Amino acid sequence: MKLLIIRFSSIGDIILTSPVARIAKNQINAEVHFITKEQYASLLKSNPYIDKVYTIKSDVREIINDLKKEKYDYIIDLHNSLRSKILKFLLKTKSFSFKKENIKKWLMVNFKVKSEILHITERYINTLEKFKVKNDNEGLDFFYQDNPNLFKTFDIPESYVCISLGAKHFTKKIPIEIIKKIISNLNYNFVLIGGYDVTATANAITKDNPDNIIDLTGKISIYESAQIIDNSLFLISSDTGMMHIGAALKKEMIVLWGNTVPGFGMDPYYGNKKIMYFNSEVNNLSCRPCSKIGFDNCPKKHFKCMKNQNIDNIVNFSQKIIKHNIISGN
Repeated sequence: MKLLIIRFSSIGDIILTSPVARIAKNQINAEVHFITKEQYASLLKSNPYIDKVYTIKSDVREIINDLKKEKYDYIIDLHNSLRSKILKFLLKTKSFSFKKENIKKWLMVNFKVKSEILHITERYINTLEKFKVKNDNEGLDFFYQDNPNLFKTFDIPESYVCISLGAKHFTKKIPIEIIKKIISNLNYNFVLIGGYDVTATANAITKDNPDNIIDLTGKISIYESAQIIDNSLFLISSDTGMMHIGAALKKEMIVLWGNTVPGFGMDPYYGNKKIMYFNSEVNNLSCRPCSKIGFDNCPKKHFKCMKNQNIDNIVNFSQKIIKHNIISGN
């Protein structure tokens, strides 16, 4: 059986699809192909459960002839967008699409109606229902190769906490003042990761604590960032792709939620693995959630969903993870 999985973007969403490829390979011995945007292909090429990766720049017609030659038995549509619908129409192959639950999310955003939304990874897995597979509860996958010189090059300490500063949207980013408070209250070693867009933020944070912070923002690849997360004591992140990489690596973490909420079904997914993590949220805000994705600025101009984070709760849970790792010898 030959399957084509569709997920065009982005980092976190592609990682969240990883159990589908693993389950299809292990339980029904499928030949698994995956189509995504060109810039995300490298996230998939080391995955042993994926046999071939196809990419597009912007239009599925770029490679439609090659895809037709594959003669797929089924298409597993994990994007469920206009572009994926066009691809399915052109291939004329039986397909299964995941449930986006957009109506429930719209009600949550616009009327603050609480809804039960199944985690997106489990909705992805449900697209394989026809094949009578079971969720193996192994969580997410992310595969990378170690850079053996990474820790020596940047003089990274043996034990540290990783903080991910980046996010595509402002309303998902952890503010500088919150990071500074966490660092000053926790008094530990920290490694900062993120892209070029957060180097100024990292500089401002490092300036106040030059002795116990290593700033790697804009200096390392996504795979080296994964290596930093994997070797950290735990990860502090917002609702971003790095959070999902952390979950795939079975890393303990604290997630600071801004305009989005775990109730959208996209919080850290570990399967049945018992991993310590804490969703830090500012509850009882009438404006939250304000978007299922994010904004470039807080619509209400106050950004209380991030600025009012409970530092004591974050620090207390951090100390709990540190104590747990010391006792377990990690």
